[in-house]
Amino acid sequence: MKRILIVGSGDVAARCLPWLTRRFRVFALVRRGAAAASLRAAGAVPVQADLDDRRSLMRLAGLADAVLHFAPPPPQGAGDPRMARLLAALGAGRSLPQGLVYISTTGVYGDCGGALVDETRPCRASTARAQRRVDAERRLRDFGRRSGVRVAILRAPGIYAADRLPLDRLQRGDPVLTAADDVFTNHIHAEDLARLACLALFRAPAGRVYNAADDSDLKMGDYFDAVADAFKLPRPPRLSRGEIGQRLSPLTLSFMSESRRLDNRRLKRELRTVLRYPTIADGLRDAVRRSA
Repeated sequence: MKRILIVGSGDVAARCLPWLTRRFRVFALVRRGAAAASLRAAGAVPVQADLDDRRSLMRLAGLADAVLHFAPPPPQGAGDPRMARLLAALGAGRSLPQGLVYISTTGVYGDCGGALVDETRPCRASTARAQRRVDAERRLRDFGRRSGVRVAILRAPGIYAADRLPLDRLQRGDPVLTAADDVFTNHIHAEDLARLACLALFRAPAGRVYNAADDSDLKMGDYFDAVADAFKLPRPPRLSRGEIGQRLSPLTLSFMSESRRLDNRRLKRELRTVLRYPTIADGLRDAVRRSA
């Protein structure tokens, strides 16, 4: 591989760039010219195109040997037409990419009642947001089977980092669920997710899916308590499920309606990696150090 295309030039992509640009020629899709300068400064070549504009995507045909796809589906609808447009563009070139890594979400599993979940569990997404991800995964796997492109999917849970912590929410005093009503939640540090995506380009077998989660085994309220303690903030108040609905937005409540614990053994075994931040405690120690 000599040329890498990044689709979705956000935080995780930015964390990939230092490693990638030392080894490859990296192209990064941007919707607006304003983002181009920062990408150039990071060593990438900006390519202006829009996943909602089929014609603009044709310049991606044959451009890269591999693709890192970090862009989300649209915010509404039952499927992911952005994925369909991108795959059509990639398939229109004389040469196809050798590999494609997509960051999806563990929300595709739906509510699992706190059960330990591995990658063989069927997708039963319960929110429209997660159903769009299921559609994106299906399109991508079909593309891999038809074209021979080696596709890998990383299902990521809550992504955090020193600059991606719920400090504003804690300072507002937003509540969390009581222990009796609480749900299991899962996390991955943004630096680890970026590294896993790069490793998957080279180490993931075709069509493989991975739970891209750390080793933590926490309920959501305990996570917020841990962040509060690390930054010497008051712990959030605890409310019952019936009470909390009056205080939080429907989107926030939707994350409190699903409970699962993720099995990440396939990730470690097949991608042959050791996480830099294997637990929330490790990530918070680093965050406190950086803030000091």
